[in-house]
Amino acid sequence: MRATTEGEHAQYLTFRVADAEYGVGILQVREIIEYDTITRVPLAPPAVRGVLNLRGSVVPVVDLAVKFGLPESTITKRSCVVVVECVLDGELTVMGVLCDAVSQVVDLTADDIEPPPAFGSRVRIEFLRGMGKLGEGFVLLLDLDRLLSTAEAAAATASVATASMATAAVS
Repeated sequence: MRATTEGEHAQYLTFRVADAEYGVGILQVREIIEYDTITRVPLAPPAVRGVLNLRGSVVPVVDLAVKFGLPESTITKRSCVVVVECVLDGELTVMGVLCDAVSQVVDLTADDIEPPPAFGSRVRIEFLRGMGKLGEGFVLLLDLDRLLSTAEAAAATASVATASMATAAVS
């Protein structure tokens, strides 16, 4: 996703994880689904909550709270999975991101986006595109391609292959 130039608008889906507001570019969002059955995968990294069956496709789900060094997300009625597309090793990959609640879609211009803070955030600076101004507050804009292209994402992809083989063996 390219950066917004002055005067241009970009849309972001905002959501909550552990009492903080985050946003991702709307063009990376495939869909938002209600939290349902997620199957744990043995030996998956801690941030990989498991996999879900999305219309016959196995999709790994990453718990952002764990990814940010916090305790595992507590599932509530508002918990959901944002299914996103990100580029991992040059390949378009579909993954789920577990969040506490989806907030809204917001329009931000280049003037509304500040550089990522060097301090005060649970998220490593290289995982942020910036901070979007929303009223009196801010939303941390995530760079999903960097955030999810770490060892967890690679292991999640391997978990998908393992889960797919196990499903095929049972069939």
